[in-house]
Amino acid sequence: MTDLDIDAQADLDDVDVDEEPKRMVLVCWSSDLDRVWPVMILATTGAASGLEVDIFFTFWGLRALQKPDKRITGSNWKQRGESFMDKGGAENLKLGKMHMGGMGTGMIKSLAKEHGVASPAELMEMAMELGVRLHPCQMTMDLYGLKEEDFIDGLEPVCGAANFIDMAANADIQMFI
Repeated sequence: MTDLDIDAQADLDDVDVDEEPKRMVLVCWSSDLDRVWPVMILATTGAASGLEVDIFFTFWGLRALQKPDKRITGSNWKQRGESFMDKGGAENLKLGKMHMGGMGTGMIKSLAKEHGVASPAELMEMAMELGVRLHPCQMTMDLYGLKEEDFIDGLEPVCGAANFIDMAANADIQMFI
């Protein structure tokens, strides 16, 4: 055995295999591009770094999980009106500030492409491949009249605030973005 092999074995001996992986829980409450993007960047970075990651999508953040071709949702005029005003889908997100009738959003997306920054939709796909668990909020679904078939595939079962609080209480890192 070489010195390198002995050092590597010593490092392995120091690892506690029974140790639980660290967990990160994020809340995505907005469908603004400049809020969803950081959530997805942190989630994918955390998962790639070995963290277990859960994201709870609530209120307008839930729209990021919506199928991009699912335009009008809900069963009454208020729910339909809300869905008309806030088009769902990670591809349809707009800047919360400096949107400027779409010019600001187009500019930041163009800059991101020039600098090789993955879009929120690409990051969401990557997150699911890395094992990030995406949780739609049940209360928000009821409020907006959304159904599970309105969402992209691969999501975790719908959960409520109590489930999220349990997840957060057992996490090492909690963020509300």
